[in-house]
Amino acid sequence: MIQRIPTPEKMKEIVSALKCERRSIGLVPTMGYFHEGHLSLMRRSSAENDATIVSLFVNPTQFGANEDLEKYPRDLDRDTKLAEEAGADYLFTPTNEMMYPEGYKTYVKVVDWSGFLCGVSRPIHFRGVTTVCCKLFNICMPDRAYFGLKDAQQYLIIDKMVRDLNMNVEIIPMQTVREADGLAMSSRNVYLTDEERKAAPLIQKGLTKALKMYENGETDAKKVKAAISDTIAESQLFKLDYLEAVSKETLCPVEGILPGTLIAVAAYLGKARLIDNIIL
Repeated sequence: MIQRIPTPEKMKEIVSALKCERRSIGLVPTMGYFHEGHLSLMRRSSAENDATIVSLFVNPTQFGANEDLEKYPRDLDRDTKLAEEAGADYLFTPTNEMMYPEGYKTYVKVVDWSGFLCGVSRPIHFRGVTTVCCKLFNICMPDRAYFGLKDAQQYLIIDKMVRDLNMNVEIIPMQTVREADGLAMSSRNVYLTDEERKAAPLIQKGLTKALKMYENGETDAKKVKAAISDTIAESQLFKLDYLEAVSKETLCPVEGILPGTLIAVAAYLGKARLIDNIIL
């Protein structure tokens, strides 16, 4: 039966015991309101490690002003049941005050990379992500940590932080899990109205078109991005945040598409901000 662990001190105590027993630890960092994407990470961790910790913490430091921190969907009992069914052993559920006590002053930032793509419209976002992940790695001491590639920039930034700071954890990426119509699964999809939900798969439709163009020999980033933009524009409900083709080694924009180029999209659809990508 899954154990719900409310404090960093208790979590560290459990981790210390696991380490003494030489048991491997997998960590799945989340903000909760689980969907199949989260659960696939948990099942992978459960299969590859002796113990799986799922952290559930809606991290305030990665939300900017006027974002959805207070409205972010939450259902702890539901999530506990789903995590247990997916094979998780521990659900770590600290409070804001536990993670950022009064007088907290320390942050971790991967410079430059945190200012590209999502970092343009969300300038403090990745500083919050890397800080909380650094704290979670220190508390949970995982051998492996699992991240979905729906947010490829997040995965690349966390992997960069781990390599730069010589952290003793392996970052495991997993493919985006999608709905039957291609929409990338996200906790924020609950914000979509019926009309918006019908339009949402246009992002994946555009990315699929880009992949076919590349497979047919097109390497001009402008032409590929134009095809994606035109597809998304089939619905007037979208407001594009960004559409970029970048090197996944530097996150800098590229003019010519090469193997490994990351094409990333963010667009507002009603109250939801949807992100998706493809690595060619």
